Amino acid sequence: MVTLTDVTKTFGAERAADNVSLHVPEGQTTVLIGPSGCGKSTLLRLIIGLIRPDSGTIRVDGTTLSDANLRTLRHRMGYVIQEGGLFPHRTARGNVTLLAKHLRWSTTRIRDRIEALLELVQLPADRLDVPPPQLSGGQRQRVSLMRALMLDPPLLLLDEPLGALDPLIRADLQTDLRRIFRTLGKTVVLVTHDLHEAAYFGDQIVLLRSGQVAQQGPFRELRDAPASDFVREFVQAQQSLTTALDT
Repeated sequence: MVTLTDVTKTFGAERAADNVSLHVPEGQTTVLIGPSGCGKSTLLRLIIGLIRPDSGTIRVDGTTLSDANLRTLRHRMGYVIQEGGLFPHRTARGNVTLLAKHLRWSTTRIRDRIEALLELVQLPADRLDVPPPQLSGGQRQRVSLMRALMLDPPLLLLDEPLGALDPLIRADLQTDLRRIFRTLGKTVVLVTHDLHEAAYFGDQIVLLRSGQVAQQGPFRELRDAPASDFVREFVQAQQSLTTALDT
């Protein structure tokens, strides 16, 4: 579904993506994880075209991403960021329907899609008629997910969508998100800093370090067959933290 080939992106002297080659399989959830500054969010922004690579190619559904086709390909991607990224001066409904109205969808088509999405994300319908500042953190993320899914894109990109939520709301949304991913069967790329969250969601996990892929594969491979000392230490550190919190 998504293929990065020899992709490099620099910001000044820093290489946020350093000759990255990566394949995101269709219909699966790929999780990007790693230390702060390793390039997780940069790769997501490159895929959706918010920034352009210095070198290398990005292909989405067989088409090479370029300035000429960027707008069209973006309509095939849903994008969710931390805290939702909703426009505060619009109602939740206005946020969700913004692009559909821009594309001149009919009133009936918009209404039917809204009803389907409300059921999918388990959001009370009356929450759509208030601005985002009046919603809880979990409700804002559900609205943001509705906005990302409005055009029924085959690809979902989520940049730490649960990072700013309190633990109880986060656990509830984790369960709902995994149900939604499995129900829809879409291709998902999700960024997180939490290895346990990565294992919960990911069909494959991509561990990054300094803009490079340190290892990719199912969680059990990173745990049982680490490709380097860094991978082993990263996994052990997160597991040790969980053990300490449980004692």
